[in-house]
Amino acid sequence: MRIDVVTIFPEVFPGPLDAGVIGRGRTRGLLDVVVWDLRAFTDDRHRTVDEPPYGGGAGMVMKAEPFLRAVEVIRRAAPSPGPVLLTSPQGRRFTQAWARTLAAAPQLTVLCGRYEGVDERVATILGAEEVSIGDYVLSGGELPAMVIVEAVGRLVPGVVGEEASVREDSFSEGLLDHPHYTRPADLAGHPVPEVLLSGHHEEIRRWRRREALRRTLARRPDLLDEAALDDEARAWLRELRAERPGDRG
Repeated sequence: MRIDVVTIFPEVFPGPLDAGVIGRGRTRGLLDVVVWDLRAFTDDRHRTVDEPPYGGGAGMVMKAEPFLRAVEVIRRAAPSPGPVLLTSPQGRRFTQAWARTLAAAPQLTVLCGRYEGVDERVATILGAEEVSIGDYVLSGGELPAMVIVEAVGRLVPGVVGEEASVREDSFSEGLLDHPHYTRPADLAGHPVPEVLLSGHHEEIRRWRRREALRRTLARRPDLLDEAALDDEARAWLRELRAERPGDRG
């Protein structure tokens, strides 16, 4: 898969994308991350990428033309151009399900916003979808772009060595992950749950799934509204809710 990133700070890349599974995936040719300097697509000697907003107000707005030129070049360079994302606090919240959809595309372009925002016509003309990694404001879209590359890149087949670990990640089934333990079996009076030491694979599976439901109910109950639960999970969820005073969900 190829991911193109457009930014006014290309020097911050690859950064963390050069380490871990993403770095190894890039080295092995499974993931190609191409970084473009937005200023290279300006048409004045000052390489201007922002202007004051029409209507007045504080701050500067990123110009449309450099982004449009950059994406035109990317679409010519990429064999099979894919979706275009624009990082923005006003965007749709990035999720594991969305990452999985993007990972199925041969190419993805991420445009890094900055300042007070990007000229609205960029998204309109390019058909770009605005994306946010959370309900807070950062100075620019470079860190969100890295988050997107990490989340999407690790879903590309072969990037993560153990495919099972990807399938069992938090959010992969719409739930948080179950608790994890390793040696020692007892740590300062806190033992590992006995079922995990039993060697009984079906009982371990059931415990893990139930604990994933328990953790999701306690920490992110909003996820349960869209989680794909089978009859077994729904029955456990009813039991877990009954254990929580005042929970009528």
